[in-house]
Amino acid sequence: MRTKLSVVIAGVGLLLAAVPVVAHHSFAAEFDAKKPVKLQGTVTKMEWINPHAWIYLDVKNTDGSVTNWMVEAGAPNALLRRGWTKNSLLPGTEILVEGYQAKDGANRANGRDITFKDGKKLFVGSAGTGAPGDEQRKE
Repeated sequence: MRTKLSVVIAGVGLLLAAVPVVAHHSFAAEFDAKKPVKLQGTVTKMEWINPHAWIYLDVKNTDGSVTNWMVEAGAPNALLRRGWTKNSLLPGTEILVEGYQAKDGANRANGRDITFKDGKKLFVGSAGTGAPGDEQRKE
């Protein structure tokens, strides 16, 4: 009986060890709903990585200098379900991103919406993270 119990416990332990641990955070853990940002700039790259895609954007400042921003987007799978492809946001594309800045004041934001030069607007955020407007968004 002890041997069977040991085998079962070992088996359950192995199964639990095999389950990937996905580190995910809530919006409030990293971003500040009281720091909305509007970033107009040029895409330098987009990374399709889990748990969130990232958009890198060069934003021209009033003094003519350029600041690179990192914008967190939804999960790659969620973006694909919304009709995005890896060619939807190529380097050189000019966009306006609306979102919320990182709590630590870094040039990092959680993106909500992207507006293209032609006026087309896309939801790029992550629903269900606690970000403002989440209750109105569905994946």
